[in-house]
Amino acid sequence: MKMILPKHVSYIISKLEQAGYEAYAVGGCVRDTLLGRKPQDWDITTSAKPPEIKKLFKKTIDTGIQHGTVTVMLDHIGYEVTTYRIDGEYEDNRHPKQVEFTDNLKLDLERRDFTINAMAYNENRGIVDEFGGIKDLKDGIIRCVGDAGQRFDEDALRMLRAVRFAGQLGFEIEEKTRKAIVERAAHLENISAERIRVELTKLLVSKDAGRIRDAYDTGMTKYFLPELDIAIVTEQKNPHHIYTVGEHSIHCVEIMNCFFGVTSDKKIYDNIPEDVLDTAKRLTAEMDKKQQTVLCMAMLLHDIAKPVVMTVDKDGIGHFYGHPQEGEKMAKKIMRRLTFDNDSISKTCRLIKFHDYRMEDTNRAFRCAVSKIGADIMNMLFLVEYADVLSQSDKMLDEKLSKINSGVKRFEYIVENAQPLSVKDLAVTGSDLIAAGVKPGPKMGDILKNMLDKVLDEPEANTKENLLGYLKTLDI
Repeated sequence: MKMILPKHVSYIISKLEQAGYEAYAVGGCVRDTLLGRKPQDWDITTSAKPPEIKKLFKKTIDTGIQHGTVTVMLDHIGYEVTTYRIDGEYEDNRHPKQVEFTDNLKLDLERRDFTINAMAYNENRGIVDEFGGIKDLKDGIIRCVGDAGQRFDEDALRMLRAVRFAGQLGFEIEEKTRKAIVERAAHLENISAERIRVELTKLLVSKDAGRIRDAYDTGMTKYFLPELDIAIVTEQKNPHHIYTVGEHSIHCVEIMNCFFGVTSDKKIYDNIPEDVLDTAKRLTAEMDKKQQTVLCMAMLLHDIAKPVVMTVDKDGIGHFYGHPQEGEKMAKKIMRRLTFDNDSISKTCRLIKFHDYRMEDTNRAFRCAVSKIGADIMNMLFLVEYADVLSQSDKMLDEKLSKINSGVKRFEYIVENAQPLSVKDLAVTGSDLIAAGVKPGPKMGDILKNMLDKVLDEPEANTKENLLGYLKTLDI
């Protein structure tokens, strides 16, 4: 089987081989190429030791030289080149006590996590597949190389990676591999929150994000997202809902990924009205992966406070008063714990806070609501509302969707007509007010707020002439 290697990768391998060493493209790049996917990174493994690698190339970086990794720079692009190695004993489910270099490719490949990631390729020998990776790719199986327990003892994060790969590729986790995860789920306590966040977010934006259920079923979420465990077993006891709190939230994530065109389950698409899909496609058209991640986190956590605030009335109906506000607080703690960046935390928490916000059906009230929520997240909020409603029962579904549709149209009209929504949108500035005789200070803020209230009522009043005339009528 022949693979087409990028020219820089081919050059690095050829140069190493010309110097008398073995060299191969290895790991995920081989897997993705065989699957017809474009590899994000190209890693190279070689029998050459780090000093020997550095002698052969003009510009290198000691990325992880103690573990045999040197980054070769070609045209400002870095390629990791790592010496064949055997890992010593692991003592913390993450790092080997020592690393031993070897000239045996098979020994290097057998320390890797899954069979589909333990294949190597060069143009002379072709694909080296010592552990059945090609067959597992064809069969759609995530299987550890060798003994699954040993692989997970070496690096406990591999357990979550197994679920992530299952979600990205639509594969099943092999039985012995799954059993080893169940037995060792608690070892995730030894893994940094940052590394867990990376795997979790990759899973949540994958084509089968619902595989987070596997993380729950195997006991892993207990150690990095215990709030979800509680949500999954919390019945809502409400005619507007057909799922538990957690199952509803996971279903919302799956629908959100439908909006981005990545969900693989046709049944989920079939339950989304065509006009909603068309609107969602329009809303997501210019959104990037980070925004998709924020939206999926918002869906996963939007009802996270429901088990905390739930009450049941005399008729046995569940109610969740204040859950958006409490959910905002809980989500902030969870995302900080998982080391999300501040911007992602801020946007996710705002979406959670306002996901159930009731807007009055007038233009003025809608403009006020957008001003309060923030125009920067309105398109994201509409997607959150759609996903939330579509993961509920059919009770009042058409009415709920119609209201969201109306909001989308109102916001599009506001944007098209550049209607003011915040102080920075006003036709006057603080400098204009100073020129008109207003002294800097709290009084100026009050004046600008009054002016914003006026233009929220009358967008057409947002001209410098009108606002300076209005200034004279204010008793501030």
